Amino acid sequence: MNQTQSEKSIIRLDKWLWAARFYKTRAIAKDMINGGKVHYNGQRTKSSKNAEVGAKIRLRQGNDDKELIIMVLSGHRQGANIAQTLYEETPESISKRIINAEARRLNILNNPAPDHKPDKKQRRQLMRFKDV
Repeated sequence: MNQTQSEKSIIRLDKWLWAARFYKTRAIAKDMINGGKVHYNGQRTKSSKNAEVGAKIRLRQGNDDKELIIMVLSGHRQGANIAQTLYEETPESISKRIINAEARRLNILNNPAPDHKPDKKQRRQLMRFKDV
């Protein structure tokens, strides 16, 4: 099979996300795209969408939302250092991630744990409250 240069530069979005090491397998990348966790140029998309240089991708990875710009197309999964050259994260995304990480560290986003365990009377009150 002889492929021309233009055919080689066509990469599916799920394959690019896998090659850029955002997801461990292409199947997971496809599930995330189809589940609405990945937006391509501000819109939900399909996993078969062709990725383009300069496109803006917003994806959710764990607790973090990331906004990326595709810099280089690649269909081959390589080392993490090379994979990081395939995209550039926007400055707004980086600052948001830092703020959210600090908030999680300070336990602001999650409900803080109580200082002590409830005693027997408080446990009974909780049980009554939950049953009602």
